[in-house]
Amino acid sequence: MAPRENDNKPPKDEQPAATQREWERLWEQGDDSGGEGGGSTKEGVGPEGERDADADTEAPEAAVDAPAEVPDASGDTDAEAREGRTAADSPEPAPTVDNAAQAPTPVRGTTDEPAPSHSHDHDHDHDHADGSTATHSHTHPHLDDERVAAVRRVAAAGRRWRTVQLAGCAALLAVAMTAGAIAMGAAKDSGATGVAAASSAVSPELLASGSLDASIAALQAHLRTQPKDFDGWATLGLAYVEQARTKGDPSRYPQAQAAFQRSSKISPGNENALEGRAALAAARHEFKEALTYADQVLKENPYSERALCSRIDALVELGRYADASKAADLADTRKPGVPVFTRYAYVHELRGDVTTARRVLEQALAAATSPGDISYVAGTLGQLAWNQGDYKTALDDYGRALAADENYLPALEGRARTQAALGDRADAIKGMELVVSRYPLPQPLVELGELYESRGAEGDKAKADDQYALVDAWIALARANGVNADLDTALAAADHGDAKSALKAARAEWARRHTVHTADALAWALHVNGLDKEALPYARRATATNYHNASFIYHLGIIELATGHKADGRAHLTKALKLNPGFSPLGASKARKALEATK
Repeated sequence: MAPRENDNKPPKDEQPAATQREWERLWEQGDDSGGEGGGSTKEGVGPEGERDADADTEAPEAAVDAPAEVPDASGDTDAEAREGRTAADSPEPAPTVDNAAQAPTPVRGTTDEPAPSHSHDHDHDHDHADGSTATHSHTHPHLDDERVAAVRRVAAAGRRWRTVQLAGCAALLAVAMTAGAIAMGAAKDSGATGVAAASSAVSPELLASGSLDASIAALQAHLRTQPKDFDGWATLGLAYVEQARTKGDPSRYPQAQAAFQRSSKISPGNENALEGRAALAAARHEFKEALTYADQVLKENPYSERALCSRIDALVELGRYADASKAADLADTRKPGVPVFTRYAYVHELRGDVTTARRVLEQALAAATSPGDISYVAGTLGQLAWNQGDYKTALDDYGRALAADENYLPALEGRARTQAALGDRADAIKGMELVVSRYPLPQPLVELGELYESRGAEGDKAKADDQYALVDAWIALARANGVNADLDTALAAADHGDAKSALKAARAEWARRHTVHTADALAWALHVNGLDKEALPYARRATATNYHNASFIYHLGIIELATGHKADGRAHLTKALKLNPGFSPLGASKARKALEATK
């Protein structure tokens, strides 16, 4: 089953209304830097994410930095080549490494990243995409300063022109994400190791041998001389998926799609392209399609690690937990290793079996050898401990992750979250500001906003509002590049946005998949809209697997109080605070106040 065209295209009444000219005017008036980033914006960020993954036509280029025509080996431009050759005969133009939003990023490949739900489950999805992901980000401080300055201009411009806020913020955030791109060419780590561009059968494993950006540059050069290398196109697509996820930049997804299309056109049904399409579908929250692609690969190669992991991820995200458990057992038998171990642990955590989850993760950490694997597994252990309110262990685990990679963002975020739970708000804010400056995704943006609100100093309310406005900007940018962002919308808008929008998004997401996360999001959206009786069954369903998530339990307790179930409500609020007393800077305080009010 091929992905459905425009599956995630926002309804007409939700699509950004601003024209390209309005975006340009907004950028010119909202940015006084006069920097070169404005030129990238004027290349155009389309408000729609139309696509067809199986079409022979090429997918839209990434919106942020539309590439120039690239000469192929014969010296012809792509435009000339299309006149006399088929698409398979000349390489797809692609952005150069100088257009990367951050400095080189080492990865092992997509299978080492957590499932898209891990971000929500481990409080790193708001993506954690879908995603929170195991992000290995190495940035230069002065470039981070440029990027965060550009990000701050997004919120300021959004406040001044509310009528075009979403479209304008999306365009400006795209620029903010690449604010240091031009300087990056001179500032790149000269010690980064690239991928040799000589092989005619480029393997995805080559991405592990050096920095991601250098690998992409090498692949692009290779494909200009070997445009019929279908494995090379598939590898480039996987690299774009990784680049999108590790940098929080969904504008890379259309480029990944185009690369997979090219690979499949040259060699229909090839394994690497199908694995890549599964990864791309999951990253865009198209989990039924991800499952279909994974199953196609496993039919031909039952031992494909990427497909085995993609299948587990898809089943989890579709709420098919019993099937996900069986898939994890099968993957553990066929391809044991860090990617499978972490997913196996997560499936058990969802079912409340924290003991098994931690034991498996400790085994995975013992087997890990690369800094990327060590930081990812140790960071996952830290998140598991934090979920249980074991803050000392969480700090130890995050410390292990950062010892392997001092710039590992999920560990930096987790450490800041733990510091906040321990009452060290100053260090927590400092740490979360660093994370947001490098990785402006919904979850850390919301967390930083709530930290500002809980501090309550002069100007903190405006600072918090800036973070929440940037969540809207990220969501608009994600939708423009084909990502289904309804869960992110529901989670953020319920507490810090428009209640009706939160409910609309939550209902849409529930129609697609029934997970504990979508059940919780729908329950809370119904609650903030005053529909508590309708919310209660969803809140109970969110906690039915015994997943130890204090936020879910808190939501259930509040909804039970609102529906007259005083004893149950008090019991669940007490349970949430006992499990993880610092689960949220604002939520934990509200839970305590609710308990006091019902004495």
